[in-house]
Amino acid sequence: MAWWKAWIEQEGVTVKSSSHFNPDPDAETLYKAMKGIGVGSQLLSHQAAAFTFPSSALTSVSPWGQQGHSRCIPAGTNEQAIIDVLTKRSNAQRQQIAKSFKAQFGKDLTETLKSELSGKFERLIVALMYPPYRYEAKELHDAMKGSRDDVSSFVDPGLALQDAQDLYAAGEKIRGTDEMKFITILCTRSATHLLRVKCTQNLHSYFAERLYYAMKGAGTRDGTLIRNIVSRSEIDLNLIKCHFKKMYGKTLSSMIMEDTSGDYKNALLSLVGSDP
Repeated sequence: MAWWKAWIEQEGVTVKSSSHFNPDPDAETLYKAMKGIGVGSQLLSHQAAAFTFPSSALTSVSPWGQQGHSRCIPAGTNEQAIIDVLTKRSNAQRQQIAKSFKAQFGKDLTETLKSELSGKFERLIVALMYPPYRYEAKELHDAMKGSRDDVSSFVDPGLALQDAQDLYAAGEKIRGTDEMKFITILCTRSATHLLRVKCTQNLHSYFAERLYYAMKGAGTRDGTLIRNIVSRSEIDLNLIKCHFKKMYGKTLSSMIMEDTSGDYKNALLSLVGSDP
């Protein structure tokens, strides 16, 4: 049973741990990818100090600035480098990168990302930096109570029955009244537990539907899109993608390409992975 469970989990994930992982080079890559972290001017001053300019250069106009002063303009944030690192590492590895970033450069990585990025792309990348439980708590606010029971294969039959009843009551209008109840139970129970809840046998169909309706019609419900992709990418997003294609006749990635743009789109597609 243990090997079967491990195989299913590996089959379902779209974001896996990077082999031969070393957080230090990744942290350095992110550091170099960002410009406005309060160190750019220090680096430039150190670089300028390493140069000795002829006296004539100090009175001539230079492409570096007026009167030959070494005035470098930062090249800007390298969003693709950020995507390549953070969407290709597991959450546990991202936490190690954050620790290395702090140790090497004295900066909080999440706060640095917030200062460098903006909009929906920032929201997605910052979501990747939360440990799973903290992210779920943040998204669910006060609606989430207790802790996830993934840590044990033990299933409380009484709790499973109660969850089944709650989901049935909440799901009579699945796009209606009580989506928070669905999210709370589905995000805070283990796969073993959920398999005991008969009405969650179509768990992957449920998430496929959430993703579809997040993008269908005018406007995108980016919070729903980000939450479902981030939270399921290391659990069962591959399986959700298969259900998505069966249910709607198109791939999840194709709909993301139609409905989003720029670095935000590129990051989402990197997390979703190849089409089934």
